[in-house]
Amino acid sequence: GILGFAELLSEPDLSGEEKSKYIGVIMKSGQRMLNIINDLIDISKIEAGQMELVVSNTKVNEQLDFLYTFFKPEAESKSIKFNCKKGLGDNESNIITDKEKLYAILTNLLKNAMKYTHAGGVEYGYSQKGEAGKPVLEFFVKDTGIGIAPDRQQAIFERFVQADLQISKPYEGAGLGLAITKAYCEMLGGDLWVESEPGKGSIFRFTIPYQVKQKPVTNKPSQKSIGISEEKLAKLKILAVEDDETADIFLTEILEGKCRELLHVKNGEEAIKTCKANPDIDLVLMDIKMPVMDGYTATREIRKFNTKVIIIAQTAYALAGDKEKAIAAGCNDYIAKPIKKLELYNLLGKHF
Repeated sequence: GILGFAELLSEPDLSGEEKSKYIGVIMKSGQRMLNIINDLIDISKIEAGQMELVVSNTKVNEQLDFLYTFFKPEAESKSIKFNCKKGLGDNESNIITDKEKLYAILTNLLKNAMKYTHAGGVEYGYSQKGEAGKPVLEFFVKDTGIGIAPDRQQAIFERFVQADLQISKPYEGAGLGLAITKAYCEMLGGDLWVESEPGKGSIFRFTIPYQVKQKPVTNKPSQKSIGISEEKLAKLKILAVEDDETADIFLTEILEGKCRELLHVKNGEEAIKTCKANPDIDLVLMDIKMPVMDGYTATREIRKFNTKVIIIAQTAYALAGDKEKAIAAGCNDYIAKPIKKLELYNLLGKHF
């Protein structure tokens, strides 16, 4: 999709409609490839024992609400019902777990439910239960989709396996989602299983320990992303620390001429020298993985002589823990690659 339609884009005399169509295919194909790469990295880290838990206070109901907002348009486009059932009130549903992995589990299960359901509906939620005196939250994702044959219900949790083996019914994906999802459930101290009947749908259930935070949770007002005004952006002196040529070209395209000055370096050592020579730099866009010196080390060194400059880490979201490491190293914030112009401008609006 990417290579074929990129070649078609180079043909002369393309209409605007054709260009728009080809670009759409390229972007969709790129997103699919990125998802597969992310899954391959995740499954590799799981099998190597390098996937870490990042435990924190997690608002379960808030996550369910966000997922409802996210998947509702897809349900409406397919004319299927979409419902969410919460088993606890907002205060009781604040638990201690790895919020990113819980979110990934629910997202994977809902993606599958939407993908394989063409009529009827999808429902998800949770309830509090007890196992041998240990309270758990049991989540479910129920669909009226194609269902899974009894002899396939264990195999679907293996790597590179899909439930439907008929070539006449192709579905996107590399068959890694459920393997990763089950591994995440087990890492969180729970389990994942399925109840299904071909042609009638499936119910995926998983449990996680119900560990409540002892201290009361205070709800901070959410800060809305508002972007950055042209006037404020025009006053900023920005340092882009990026060794990847394509990524650097992209940052140049969206920032050059719009900010006061844009500087470029390719590794952490050059970033430190440039920050020392230019104390008036307002913002550093710090890549994490670079030759000579990585972004974590460079950030720690810069913080020794400059505590005011805003440093935003550019992280590969697939690598779990990158965000937390960046903040711990002294970064003010992070942005996931591939960077989107609107998300970057929203971050700048937040800090300037």
